[in-house]
Amino acid sequence: MAFRYSVLATGLTVLACTPMAFADDWPAPINALSAEGLEIHGEFEAPGGLAGFAASHQGREMTVFVTADGQHAIVGTMIDAEGNDLSEGPLDELVRAPQEQEVWRQLEASHWIQDGQPDAPQVLYTFTDPNCPYCHQFWEQSRPWVEAGQVQLRHIMVGILQQDSPAKAASLLGAEDPEAALHDHSQGNAIAAAPQPRDIEDQIYRNNGLFDELGLYATPTTVYRHEDRLQRVDGMPDEARLLEMMGGEIR
Repeated sequence: MAFRYSVLATGLTVLACTPMAFADDWPAPINALSAEGLEIHGEFEAPGGLAGFAASHQGREMTVFVTADGQHAIVGTMIDAEGNDLSEGPLDELVRAPQEQEVWRQLEASHWIQDGQPDAPQVLYTFTDPNCPYCHQFWEQSRPWVEAGQVQLRHIMVGILQQDSPAKAASLLGAEDPEAALHDHSQGNAIAAAPQPRDIEDQIYRNNGLFDELGLYATPTTVYRHEDRLQRVDGMPDEARLLEMMGGEIR
């Protein structure tokens, strides 16, 4: 499933972006819509003497066009004489791209186990539950690229599938060598659930919260960059998507 932000299309919920200006700078109709709960992300030039605004509400993106007198607004999509959608570009630039940056920042700030070389050119974040057989399978699929130094997986450890998943995830995250512990666990030497310091248990709790906040539903769920945009794969990728995720053939 791609991240192309239509947020509704991806099932991804993100934090709202900071408004592009103070409310005092907006036309009256925009202030009125903002008061009704619309999030205003930015202003753009629109044809026909209109002022365009990129907005969203509860994950739904929209453009708003204000008339030249500043007293009226039209919510909807603008089409030119050739049928081109003039709303898509502003929404991509002012809503989706900043949202993707925020998601990537949230992933970077989560609690993960590094799997691969620090300088690997391709970085993927993957939500991993210790009791997830597909997570083990994805770990095995990725080995050739990881071992070649082309890919670094960052396993965001979550505990959601079974009763002992949180404790096992904490045991992996709190291990003396988390990468080695994850390696052994993924090869069949299952980690035993063991009490961990409170801060490690809290990290799993926060990872679980991020999983829910982003509207995810499966493990593994993997997020990566492709052509400067975020992409997301729920579950196991097919062969073509795996190559894309890994940045191409093994070199």
